[in-house]
Amino acid sequence: MPKKLKILLASSEVAPLAKTGGLADVAGALPKALRSLGHDVRVVLPFYSMSNQKNLKVKEEIPLMDVPIAEREQQASVMSTLLADQVPTYLIKQDKYYKRDYLYSTPQGDYSDNAERFIFFSRSILEMLKRLDFAPDIIHCNDWQTGLIPTYLKTLYAGDNFYHNISTVFTVHNLGYQGKFWALDMPMTNLPWEIFNINGIEYYGDISFLKAGLMYSDVLSTVSNGYSREIQTPEYGLGMEGVLQYRKKDLYGILNGVDYEDWSPEKDKYLTTNYSVSNLEGKKTCRDDLLKEYGLNVAKDTPIIGIISRLADQKGFDILAEAMPKLMKMKLAMVLLGTGEQKYHDLFSTLKKKYPKNLGVMIAFDNKIAHKIEAGSDMFLMPSRYEPCGLNQIYSLKYGTIPIVRGTGGLDDTINDYNEKTGQGNGFKFKEYSASKLCETVQRALALYKDTQKWTKLMQKAMKEDHSWRVSAKEYINLYETAIKKHKYN
Repeated sequence: MPKKLKILLASSEVAPLAKTGGLADVAGALPKALRSLGHDVRVVLPFYSMSNQKNLKVKEEIPLMDVPIAEREQQASVMSTLLADQVPTYLIKQDKYYKRDYLYSTPQGDYSDNAERFIFFSRSILEMLKRLDFAPDIIHCNDWQTGLIPTYLKTLYAGDNFYHNISTVFTVHNLGYQGKFWALDMPMTNLPWEIFNINGIEYYGDISFLKAGLMYSDVLSTVSNGYSREIQTPEYGLGMEGVLQYRKKDLYGILNGVDYEDWSPEKDKYLTTNYSVSNLEGKKTCRDDLLKEYGLNVAKDTPIIGIISRLADQKGFDILAEAMPKLMKMKLAMVLLGTGEQKYHDLFSTLKKKYPKNLGVMIAFDNKIAHKIEAGSDMFLMPSRYEPCGLNQIYSLKYGTIPIVRGTGGLDDTINDYNEKTGQGNGFKFKEYSASKLCETVQRALALYKDTQKWTKLMQKAMKEDHSWRVSAKEYINLYETAIKKHKYN
């Protein structure tokens, strides 16, 4: 019988307590899947303002603990709650750092003390474990906000037997966010200056928390096979390709799964009417409901394209902005939900006024509306410049909402371009990163949409695909065991 592992998943955001993107969905769903396989899995994140939700039941685990930072000690408390499927979840409470309207930045830019906030988060986790007397086999770290945890384990905490057998996995969800801070923040970490070099956490004269995680973790992973290959190249490596090539023997790609308890048209609690692959009638009701939410009134045979995204260049909004005049001349309606860069807030607010009949825009994040978009749209657009995994294209498949994507990273791994001659494929895909190719691909989708029989067949095929966490969770267990072996022999 496989060994029951003790796992701590550390993440700066976890759905439903705190979310800005796909990292939160993964951190919320993967522990449930690991627990269902019989493992002792727990989660830790900061206690943000948005985490203190109505009906959240928390208890105090540690009233006060001192956390070293720079030449002082900052106090924190540790609260706990149970997420879905009874996953124990710890919340690091320090209002000075986490009681804010946003997680990492406002629309005007990043918080100036982000280095201090996430140095404190990483140290707090390690201090918390000893006070709870919980020494996990694995700490699964996620993105730059947790990159210092493996670094601390191999430096400041290396001489403490309590931490001796803790192995680490570091998952890169998006290499574009690197946690770069000036070198003068180094003393706040309390790390030895000897590691401020090219083989440590130094990055072009600064410190990088992402690089720290890449250099000091036992094993690395990304959220798709395609992205694990892409980030080793200059085009997608964003300056980290040398580090990733150096560690390529320890780099793995595991495609994210989907929690079908939350994302399935048969069970979705946010829908006016549920529907299934064998009974698609409810999707028409969801479409009418979506149009009502956005105040749009279009003909019944007008396809709706949905977009749920962070509004940023990485997500393809530069080519989408260029394509909008041409798209708005096509027979389609478009609904957008998201927040991000101010220039795109302004642009789409202006476009909404220019095209009020067939463009709906909500500059916000609203989980309920996100579900309504997945169910009520006919197509889902993701023209990303790069995409480590992407989740919305996988959600869309389950809802019979056909993805239109650029072939990169996880989008390339999950979406196969529709072939009209053979009927093979589950969506529409383009490779060249340009507004013209985006428009051409949308036109191909619109052309097929007119053939109701073929479109329905494509929807039903998409809905039958299985991208549940079951398979991915087993791959993570194998990865954890690899990390434990590597740690043991190092």
